[in-house]
Amino acid sequence: MAMDTIILAIIIGTLAAIVYSLRILVLLERRIAKIDINLERIVERVASEESKIEAEELKIEKMLKKRK
Repeated sequence: MAMDTIILAIIIGTLAAIVYSLRILVLLERRIAKIDINLERIVERVASEESKIEAEELKIEKMLKKRK
């Protein structure tokens, strides 16, 4: 009877550890997803700023060509 209790306790402990590990994995996955979303936003901002800079650069080049 005591051996059955020990084996049951080990099984329950192992299952609890697995559930806890899965919980941590889900939390980490959510955190990584948020980081990914934030990186995408940053890349979009940089791309839009780069487009603005390129457009302004073209304007300046056209102005310089007209002066020559």
